[in-house]
Amino acid sequence: MTDTPASYGTPDHPRVAVRGEARLEVDPEVAHISVTVTARGKDRRTALEDLTRRNDTVLELIRSYGPAVEKLETGALSITPELTKNGRDEKIRAYHGHVHITATLNDFTALGELITRVADLDMTRVNGPWWALRPTSPAHANARREAVHEAVQRAREYADALGSHLTALIELADLGAENTVPALPAPAAGFRARAGYDATPEPPPTIDLEPRRQTVYAQVNARFIMSPPEL
Repeated sequence: MTDTPASYGTPDHPRVAVRGEARLEVDPEVAHISVTVTARGKDRRTALEDLTRRNDTVLELIRSYGPAVEKLETGALSITPELTKNGRDEKIRAYHGHVHITATLNDFTALGELITRVADLDMTRVNGPWWALRPTSPAHANARREAVHEAVQRAREYADALGSHLTALIELADLGAENTVPALPAPAAGFRARAGYDATPEPPPTIDLEPRRQTVYAQVNARFIMSPPEL
């Protein structure tokens, strides 16, 4: 009958439990921006037509950057009536329209120019950028590997201190390896601009943006069996 070490450890097969951690600082892979297009009119049709025209202008401008734009999505659209001051008889003073657009760029050299050009459009607001890694980024796997290596090294050091050596791995538990900056968090030091009707026809100056490095964490719990110590 094979002598299998118990997972909880025995005097002949002591168990050592450790945690391995890794923290990497890496360059971002993508940048997200959020664009809000607005319109206001005395009647619903005018507000909707202005909103449609401005939305088309923004989308056309962003698409003109080609492969630099990795993803372009339209979010919520709303047309909201504004009642008169007293609001009697449901009299409407004006209609307000909003449409939200998000874009993901992988070419940071085009990012500053795109942001200022979009912000220069009528009744358009830009928030961002938010720097991020892709979910499939190799940085996540690298952090997990380093965490495992640290766990093994730490367990070996404990075993060595007792005159023992590791004989088996009995458990490896992943506690997560994730980017600390979500897809669209509030920017710590982002760019925000809102353009009005006074946008000038001249091309706006390009803002210089410095990508914010991303922090990737990984943690694992590991349990090993080691040889009997020399006490």
